Amino acid sequence: MRLPRLVTGGSAVAVLLLGVACGEPFGLLPARTPNVVDSLVSLYALIGTPPSQPSGYRLDLGLPVRTDQSTSFDFAFDIDSAGRAVLLPTGALRLGRASGVQITGTPFDSIKLAPDRGYQLDSAVVVTAGVVALLHSRPTTVCGFSTVYYAKLQVLAVDSAARRLDFQILDNQNCGYRGLEPGLPRR
Repeated sequence: MRLPRLVTGGSAVAVLLLGVACGEPFGLLPARTPNVVDSLVSLYALIGTPPSQPSGYRLDLGLPVRTDQSTSFDFAFDIDSAGRAVLLPTGALRLGRASGVQITGTPFDSIKLAPDRGYQLDSAVVVTAGVVALLHSRPTTVCGFSTVYYAKLQVLAVDSAARRLDFQILDNQNCGYRGLEPGLPRR
């Protein structure tokens, strides 16, 4: 699991450079954080599991999070009333139509670039083992600039008894970049 990046420096030049890196009209700075596949991440259903277990995921940090402690997450996992595993963007949880999920038929390893449209914003997306999904974060403000993070996810297993979803994810940690290949991403 990766640790979150920290931005340091307080000069006007640092703020300008951060703005450039986050998609301002001047373009993007070269990517600095290599994309890495986190090969086993688990989330537990929002309902029917202890609140101490993570049910949500933050793309900007690349981490599973507890949804009982924060509303700062981009998608959550649950099992619906029909017994199906679902990914829930923030709009489906009435937290604003900010993040998105879309299912794709493209194999996980073949996805090179996240699309910039076509995401489900306000309803649950049903997933099963083997399904590949693309995700985008809610807009995140970094030093006054708003950016969106992108990821690809493949469901490895759904354990209905444990109410757990296991998946692999490649989460691009470079603000403003949509590249979803391992290594330094392209724009």
